[in-house]
Amino acid sequence: MKKIILPALVATAAILLCTLFLYMPFFMSRTSDEPGGDYGSKIVLGFAQLGAESEWRSASSESVKRAAEKYGIELMFENAQQKQENQIKAIRSFIAHRVDVIAFAPVVETGWDNVLIEAREERIPVILVDRRIQTEFGDLYASFLGSDFADEGGKAGRWMTQKFAGTSGDVNIVELRGTDGASPTKGRGEGFREAISSDARFSIICSESGDFMRSKGRETMEGILGEHHVPNEGRRIDVLFAHNDDMALGAVETMESRGIAPGRDIVIISVDAQRSALEALAEGKLNCVVECSPYVGERLMELVVALVSGDAIPQAIFSDETMFTEDDPPESLPERPY
Repeated sequence: MKKIILPALVATAAILLCTLFLYMPFFMSRTSDEPGGDYGSKIVLGFAQLGAESEWRSASSESVKRAAEKYGIELMFENAQQKQENQIKAIRSFIAHRVDVIAFAPVVETGWDNVLIEAREERIPVILVDRRIQTEFGDLYASFLGSDFADEGGKAGRWMTQKFAGTSGDVNIVELRGTDGASPTKGRGEGFREAISSDARFSIICSESGDFMRSKGRETMEGILGEHHVPNEGRRIDVLFAHNDDMALGAVETMESRGIAPGRDIVIISVDAQRSALEALAEGKLNCVVECSPYVGERLMELVVALVSGDAIPQAIFSDETMFTEDDPPESLPERPY
């Protein structure tokens, strides 16, 4: 009986050993310098998007999804619908699933310490995308990837001062802010104010939040015009500075419904440079559009791969962005897919 069992055991062991060698490549971690390379066990990225409040945000989400597919990275994607509690819930879900990296575009700057400490305790690196946070701890995230919001506001303010350089009299400005507590709102507002601070003619007579949404930009502008733009009573708005294109375009709709010529009766400055805004610029309805690129997907995946590989990454990476104005010939404006 022993003579029969021993050869059977040897044969079984040989089969198992061959099987192990055959499938060994699927269990070993490998790296590649090429996008979409074989990284061994698939990298898992948890991404908590803040919402879909604008065309810009939708383009950002698509950029992340396309890049994850190209790089062979498994993406757990959650839409928080502009609610911080939904993002925190999503991040905790990513932690429970033991993803390799967490990335998110924070709705507001504060209130993230507890959940990010949980991620740190599980040794899951975090990347901030598009927006920054405020924290007492310096090691809760590995990097920020996005725009310099203060510079965007500064570009808008500097262009406006040049626009009115040859004029006299006060310049009344209305500001349509983004979501209060969000880093783009803070940065764009501060940068704009710094740029115009040296000229006492410029005065922000009204600043209200439109939450980065076209519908709220439309509604908010309705009330602002009724209160601040009644020329026959000596009240007028000279400039509208909108923190994003969607709010600016909503305001344009309201102006046109009231017989006001946007871009002529009221100078309009916006931020993002999405397709519909550049079209409005070409039509003369907007006067200046500061670019804020949503295309962060490729760079994000590079950072994710670097973190999983144990490589050092920069603490902040800013997008290279420009500005478009009424002086640019329409045919020179770029074509946008969004």
